[in-house]
Amino acid sequence: MPKTSTAALGPSAKQQLVLTAERLFALHGVDGVPLRQIGTAAGMGNKSAVQYHFGTKAALLQAILTSRLEHLTRRRMLLEARMRVEDLRSVVEAHQLPIMELAEDEQCYYLPFLEQLLHHRGPEHPLETLPAAHVESHRAYVERVAALIGQVPQRLRDTRIHQASLMCVHACADRHRALVSGSPTLSYAEHVSHLLDGLVAFLAATPSAETMAVLKEPTADRPALRALP
Repeated sequence: MPKTSTAALGPSAKQQLVLTAERLFALHGVDGVPLRQIGTAAGMGNKSAVQYHFGTKAALLQAILTSRLEHLTRRRMLLEARMRVEDLRSVVEAHQLPIMELAEDEQCYYLPFLEQLLHHRGPEHPLETLPAAHVESHRAYVERVAALIGQVPQRLRDTRIHQASLMCVHACADRHRALVSGSPTLSYAEHVSHLLDGLVAFLAATPSAETMAVLKEPTADRPALRALP
């Protein structure tokens, strides 16, 4: 019987820790789960398994993101190959559909994890150091959308694009929770079509006179908007 090397088992153990941490962080918050609990829940005999494989919680959080971002970026590239660059709905669909698809996998806790991570306040925030390929994908998406909503003032445009992405994450995380709990949900087709319609309407809406008046007022420095995974 051939021997299985320790090196071959390593990645499997690390991936199990990543998936377990993603689920526990999603359910209890990034700061609500001790690292030892993750190792125990993942079935590791070594109580310090997380520290052994990742070193710190920040590195573990980064590993969770990286494990999902490769798939998201690759899926977006495939959808972008057939999108209509002049059509806002098509552009939004190519970028947001991979997020919507993740909600359908009841074993994938990435979206509720991401919700928790957005509220995390750590000195080494993983969203500040995303892979270059994902950052470039996000930058290209923002530029495509911005070019199609010229009726929205520049000062409001980037914020609105960021808020639309947040809406998609929260809506899909809510759907994932409903699916896991067995609550009634819309069909997948209806959910996707309805959500895309709402995101496009939000992005393309002409600002009201009230909003335009507010935009004329002086403002403090605006916070930098992170690329969303």
